[in-house]
This record gives sequence, C-alpha cells and structure tokens, in this order.
Amino acid sequence: MDLTQTFNLLIDKLQGWLGALILALPNLVAAVLIVIGFAFAARLVRRLIVSGMDRVSAYRQVNKLLGTIGYLGVLAASVFIALGILDLDKTVTSLLAGAGIIGLALGFAFQDIATNFISGILLSIRRPFTEGDIIESNGYLGTVADVNLRSTKLRTFQGPLVIIPNKEIFQNPLTNYSELGQRRVDLSCGVAYGDDLDKARRVALEALEGLDVRDPNRPVELFYNAFGDSSINFTARFWIDFRKQTDFLHAQSEAIMRLKRAFDEHGITIPFPIRTLDFGVVGGEKLSDVLPPSLYATAPTNGS
Repeated sequence: MDLTQTFNLLIDKLQGWLGALILALPNLVAAVLIVIGFAFAARLVRRLIVSGMDRVSAYRQVNKLLGTIGYLGVLAASVFIALGILDLDKTVTSLLAGAGIIGLALGFAFQDIATNFISGILLSIRRPFTEGDIIESNGYLGTVADVNLRSTKLRTFQGPLVIIPNKEIFQNPLTNYSELGQRRVDLSCGVAYGDDLDKARRVALEALEGLDVRDPNRPVELFYNAFGDSSINFTARFWIDFRKQTDFLHAQSEAIMRLKRAFDEHGITIPFPIRTLDFGVVGGEKLSDVLPPSLYATAPTNGS
C-alpha cells in the first residue's frame, strides 16, 4: 500500500466519522442541553435540601452533606439520560453494574462506618439532645461536648472525654436530664423502730420544704417503704431546677444536712446498723458454760 492509498483510506475514515457526527449532532446537542439543565436543577435541589434540613436539624455539616448527596444524585441521573439519548445503552448498563458492584463492596468494607454515619444523620434529624445537655447512655453520664456524623463526645463529671459511636447511642436507651429543665432528688434514710413515725414524717417534710433550691410549685413527698435490719426506711423526694450536675449535688447535700439537723433537734434517731447474735443461751445460764472452753481459753503470756 503506497502513501496515496493510505491517505485516501484516512480521508474515507474521517469522512465516515464526520457523517456519523452530523447524524448524531441533534442527539448530542440534546444530551448536552439535558446535562446543563440538570446541573442548574441540581444546584436548586441542593439549596432546597439544605434550607429544608436547617428547619429540622441544627447540625449544619449534616445538612450540607445531604444537599451534596442530592446534588450528585441529580447530576448522575443527567449523565445516564444523556447516554441513553446517544444510544449508549450498553455503556449505561455497564456503569450501573459497575456502580452496583463497587457499592456492594464498599458496603461490606465500611459497614460499621456506614451504620454510624446513618445513625448520626437520624440523630441530627430527631435531635434527642444538643451540645451542653447532660445525658446518660451506654453506662456513661456526662455533658455532650460534640456531635458529629460518626460519634458523640461526652465529657464525664470525672473529667475524661468518652467517644461513643452514634450507632450505640441510636440503638440503646438514652436519658436526657436537661430536656425537662428539672430533676427530682430522691433521698433515702431511716429512723429507729422506737421513734414516732408520724413525728418523723412531719419533721422531715418541714425540713425539706425549707430548702431554697427546691421547686416550690411541686410538693415534697415522703414514703415509708421497708422494715430494715435496724431502721424503718423511707424515701423523701423533691424537685429542683436543673441546669448542671452541681445543681443536683448541691441540693442533695443541703437536704441531707437539713434532715440530719432537724432529726437531732427533735430527738429522732438515724440508727447505726445493729446485729443481734443468738447463742442459744437461756435465762440462768452463763455464756461461758455454753461455749466450748477453746473459745475463751486464756492466751499464753510473753515469757511463759
């Protein structure tokens, strides 16, 4: 094949491609216009998602992320539609199959991360707590220091920072002590069996009703609940305004001091633990006569 034949063959190929391009030009223009139109629509969708999420979620990073996901989803749809217009159906099928395989592999590889990520999104929407709230979850009690898509950081009252995966918070019971703005203080105590229970109840209620920290709109309650080994036990409870853990600890401490002081002033006894030992001794018998001599034998002295 000489140079002329090669050149003619190249010209024929270029003319064929040019003809195919001219035939496909309307579809190509339509595909480009669809991609451009969907690009503007994707931006609008992103703004709508972010603004809508801002109304229900305080976590800006989550809102932006969801907006970006919506934006990319619209763009991906435009690409698939454009490929379909260009009669590249096999390419679309291959892309979908490849995306499915990659998504499945990533799902298995990052299962825990994905679970925590989704849990973080759901927590941001439901908002069971916010930064600064005092919560208890998975055996940890503390103040919420930070919330992100993967985990929640909890500053315990002993000082350490605990990082809890969002999956664990979402799937397990959660107690939010700050949600109500109030907290009940339960105080357990006991009085001697020989004391007047009505008097003890009256004195305890008067003492606790004088607390400055308690909520005056809620009554102080006291209930006897058990015959203990050395006392008749009761639980007194009252409500306080609760913003931080020291509010609860201060109220509990003040209640204990006022209750002890009031009982002392009125001669009411908070008994020490008492244990009665029964050796089977009856009247007229000495303990030394009943017990074996080895239990009370005199120990040898030094030098003997």
